[in-house]
Amino acid sequence: MSEHGGNVLEMALKNGLDPAEMIDFSANINPLGMPASLKAAIIEHLTSAECYPDVEYRRLHAALARVHHCPAENIMAGNGATELIYAIVNRLRPRTALLLTPGFAEYRRALQRIDCQIEDFPLDEAGGFQPDERLLQVLAERQPDCLFLATPNNPTGLMPDPSLLQAIVACCRQHNIALIVDEAFIDFLPDTPGLIPQMAEYSRLYILRSLTKFFAIPGLRLGYLVSSDRVGLEQMKQLREPWTINAYAALAGEVILDDLDYIQQTHQWLAEQRAWLFDALTALPHLRIWPGAANYIFLRCLRPGYDLQQALLQHRILIRHCANYPGLSTDYYRVAIKSEAANRKLIAALQQVLVED
Repeated sequence: MSEHGGNVLEMALKNGLDPAEMIDFSANINPLGMPASLKAAIIEHLTSAECYPDVEYRRLHAALARVHHCPAENIMAGNGATELIYAIVNRLRPRTALLLTPGFAEYRRALQRIDCQIEDFPLDEAGGFQPDERLLQVLAERQPDCLFLATPNNPTGLMPDPSLLQAIVACCRQHNIALIVDEAFIDFLPDTPGLIPQMAEYSRLYILRSLTKFFAIPGLRLGYLVSSDRVGLEQMKQLREPWTINAYAALAGEVILDDLDYIQQTHQWLAEQRAWLFDALTALPHLRIWPGAANYIFLRCLRPGYDLQQALLQHRILIRHCANYPGLSTDYYRVAIKSEAANRKLIAALQQVLVED
């Protein structure tokens, strides 16, 4: 079984369903689809497939640098943020690491590959699934070699308190702890700049970004890493295999960040649909909902022993089961925020399985 969302074919085959008939709420992808500007650019540059990409991806890095107002030497693009998670772990070779749970599975898998000793910092329902000052105490006492922190968190969609986030950065700097901040979904938060503007304050601060979710290009795979550790970035570039980014993914990075209309439409869609879906879910019985900031909503089914994912599959709807996240039981789920029509179908199906059953 896949550890990630978007496994529609796998779930359809397992349950004897037609994947073409299913609505996928398990993958947090922008329902507006690939920007029209990128579609046009790909058509215009179809012959790019006939040539090797620039192994240094100079135009891609220049485009990213322009957006973030920093030198291109502070950026490393990759085949999705996942490639870069493994690259930074291989570069740092931490002996000990602290992970907040629940959290994205690839942090743990990358660390396990190098036999890193992992300590979990559990986030629980009693604490609102949010870190608090206890995290600062653990960092100061244990002084792990690195900390992974997702802002917003996956799967909860929650952002840490801004003052606490700054205290975490300061604590890591004080104790020379490498801080890897995963901002894969932060583009969905238009008023949140993230930590890239602060990268010069600490050379062991590494910020991960993804273009896959916001711009609906999961099949192209494109992410990037930003840091003031230029030596480390250059070494990671030299150590990885050549041409990990295909020509169309590189082209995407050169085009989509300038598509301001698409970015504005996405923020408008999300503001409207997140509020609507949150209210609709909150009105249903047997559910507890958390007010996330990203393009997905984290919830718990309060009906004992009820498999909500399986029940919704009978309505051709796939949601993300969160039981394989460390620290979560079979009661927890994550649903993407999709188009108005799809969201209404989800609520109608939930009304049937939770109210009418």
